[in-house]
Amino acid sequence: MKKLSIIIPAYNEEGSIVKLHEEVVAACRAAGYEFEIIIVDDGSDDRTFEKVRQLKPVKLIRFRKNFGQTAALDAGIKAAKNEYLITLDGDGQNDPADMPKLIKYLEDNKLDAVSGWRKNRQDSFSKKFVSRGADRLRKFFINDQVHDSGCTLKVYKKECFDKLSLYGETHRFIPAILAIKGFKIGELVVNHRPRTAGQTKYNWQRIIKGLIDLISVWFWSKYAVRPLHLLGGLGLTMIFFGLVAGSISIVDFFSGSDLSNTLWPLLSFFFLIMGVQMFILGLIADVNSKNYHESLKNTPYSIKEIIEN
Repeated sequence: MKKLSIIIPAYNEEGSIVKLHEEVVAACRAAGYEFEIIIVDDGSDDRTFEKVRQLKPVKLIRFRKNFGQTAALDAGIKAAKNEYLITLDGDGQNDPADMPKLIKYLEDNKLDAVSGWRKNRQDSFSKKFVSRGADRLRKFFINDQVHDSGCTLKVYKKECFDKLSLYGETHRFIPAILAIKGFKIGELVVNHRPRTAGQTKYNWQRIIKGLIDLISVWFWSKYAVRPLHLLGGLGLTMIFFGLVAGSISIVDFFSGSDLSNTLWPLLSFFFLIMGVQMFILGLIADVNSKNYHESLKNTPYSIKEIIEN
């Protein structure tokens, strides 16, 4: 019997969370799974908490305030006990009936994680337009070989998160993060349903935060354990340009040119100072990176209570 932990982050989803819970229970029982359902109330200010606490079976994690979907997923993942973890959006647009085929695809192909692909998205034009732009940016920086990294419906082996914490808006980049760590990632087309209750939580602030986290994941994938290679390399390049500009200034000086009418001395000074600073910054980042990898990380959220029914 397969053992599943279904993790559902929910923020102001009073209109959809009860039906979604019913669908998850029905899908798991029909497939003969042993399962737990973990719903993380991400500081909802509607009746989401009151509705979820009446459900059975459920483990309800309640945040003190809204910390975001990434934090909610991280809390649910850390609370999960079973061998397979499945994540779903709380708005009901992900179809729980897809869970068995995701698990089968993972096992048949000996994968560590499978990401859902909303090939036929049931979202507004503006949301799909922004999402496609974000996908192109993601593929430019970190090509994780996944069409739809933003789809929350995914299945993972629990070991994927043994030494991984999620921060910021990085839930969209979990496949890339796992690929960096050497896990095998797959993708499968899933059903995507129109939203029938509540409102989308996406806005321009989340887009900007996602872009910043994208750059962070890119840096992590390339230079997390060797930041000196990037910053030190930029520093040495600037020092080189500074030396070139300084050499030109010296030649001009001995040839009788008026240096007050040229930018070469200023450029020499600028590149040399910036180059040395960049190289020193790389050394400091290298030390901090080593300290980071040798120390434990704290979670950026606070749990108010955990209720098990």
